[in-house]
Amino acid sequence: ALFWDEKLSGPFGLIAEYVLLQEHEVTKMFQLQPNRFPAVDAQNIIFIVRPKLALMDLIADYILKIESMRGPKKEFHIFFVPRKNELCQERLKERRVWGNFTNKIEYTVELFPVDCDVLSMELETSFKECYIDNDLTSMHYVAKALMTIQAVYGIIPNIYGKGKCAKHVFDLMTRMRRELSGNDPQVTPQIDCLLLLDRAVDLVSVLATQLTYEGLLDEFFGINNNTIELPPEKFSKSNEGGLQEMPTDPKRFLLNSSEELFAELRDKNFNAVGPTLSRKAKVLSAQFDERHGAKTIDAIKQFVEKLPHMQAAKKSLATHTSMAELVKEVTDSEMFLNSLQTEQEFINGLETDKTNAHIEDCIAKEEPLIKVLRLICLQSLANNGLKPKQLDYYKREIIQTYGYQHCLTLNNLEKADLLKVQGARTYSIIRKTLRLTVDEVNEQSPTDISYVHSGYAPLSVRLAQFLTQPGWRAIPDVLNILPGPTVEGIQKIPRGLRKRRGSGSSIQSSTEEQKVTLVFFLGGVTYAEISALRFLSQQDDAPMEYIVATTKLVNGRTFLENMQELLKFPS
Repeated sequence: ALFWDEKLSGPFGLIAEYVLLQEHEVTKMFQLQPNRFPAVDAQNIIFIVRPKLALMDLIADYILKIESMRGPKKEFHIFFVPRKNELCQERLKERRVWGNFTNKIEYTVELFPVDCDVLSMELETSFKECYIDNDLTSMHYVAKALMTIQAVYGIIPNIYGKGKCAKHVFDLMTRMRRELSGNDPQVTPQIDCLLLLDRAVDLVSVLATQLTYEGLLDEFFGINNNTIELPPEKFSKSNEGGLQEMPTDPKRFLLNSSEELFAELRDKNFNAVGPTLSRKAKVLSAQFDERHGAKTIDAIKQFVEKLPHMQAAKKSLATHTSMAELVKEVTDSEMFLNSLQTEQEFINGLETDKTNAHIEDCIAKEEPLIKVLRLICLQSLANNGLKPKQLDYYKREIIQTYGYQHCLTLNNLEKADLLKVQGARTYSIIRKTLRLTVDEVNEQSPTDISYVHSGYAPLSVRLAQFLTQPGWRAIPDVLNILPGPTVEGIQKIPRGLRKRRGSGSSIQSSTEEQKVTLVFFLGGVTYAEISALRFLSQQDDAPMEYIVATTKLVNGRTFLENMQELLKFPS
């Protein structure tokens, strides 16, 4: 029997489905939860957990409960993902259960494959740990993961980065490679460049509402480990009598590029989704109508062979039409449109210097606190901070409306520079130099990455774009303004392992074959940023193919939820 840390069961499902585990004699699976002690027939009980003290207490409670019951003796095993630590070991010893484990194993799964071009470490609190708790442990895990990637795909010759965490990871990698003492992997490099991007360098892009199809699904309903749960009403089936069967449980769907239609829709601006679905419906209808013209045996046979694929396409089309309708219900709402307009004004540097009427309205209506904080933080970032009176006013309104317990959350936002008192006006320089805002955007057939936010190009992706062409040396002023150090390093590769198309000493050197850049987002990446990088990779003359790795897939809501910390009053 397997007992899962609830934060790991989803990611592990990406690499080992329940059917596979059953084939390897797993009879039952449970999630570790407080005060739940399910009876288990199996002799072997395996715990798969992150090294967190709270989880150690849950495990100890369960073992002590089982041991106190009369029954067949159980064997306990614990797997720490990705590593065990001394604190957890000591806690289990304190609870007198450390000796009960037959096996205590470090299970170093560092990266989970979210899709063919996206890897995630599933470290959801890494940004908070680094910037609020001053705990850089997660960056050590990142460096180890990158060393594993190099062991499999060869040394990455060019490393660039921006931000405090990027520098820390680069330094750790340099030290780890030195410790290999020349025992580098004897593999021809498959990745030409590594770009380490610290989330703190670009906080606007994580807070701005994503306007791609996949981004909006995540914003409104949440995508977890490629799975989305949606209200069941849109997906009801007709029974034999023709009546609609109304399901009550949320409808779960798997979203990844193995589904042809989703692969086509996911990176589109939402305004381009409706016309695409309409076009697909017409093509599919014409394909089904071909059966009327199938007069010969061969023609009928050809139609029958195509039928399973057509039926799957019809089902997929119906599903995504319903999903798009659910998204449209929200995007057509007055509250959404008002918030989006406010966001876009801030991002374009308009009305950032005064107290915002829409934010005041949201507070007065007691809209969700995260939504209010998201807008205030965006205003602060776009204005390089708020005037002291303005900041105090917002904080006072929040505390009076939502309660004193949110003081710690506001403090965390200030520590992370999401909220601050006004400083030098640098955002407008960055916005203009990197052309972050674009007035006229073709959402149907985009020509620029700014389509993912309908007029705003993610700074993170612009940095990746500039790195490839014309190179970061063209934007020294921007790099000096952005927070944290700039990283640039070359890793020497033995002559025999260099690619024939060039040693990769310069990522701008022109070659016919597309080069590969691994963009590692430290602190989280949004689906819109991934869509923007895919857009760059898919251009006809694209010199670079981008692969994405991250500590966690996030959106503005989940990112800020991690900053939340409630003040507990003595009872």
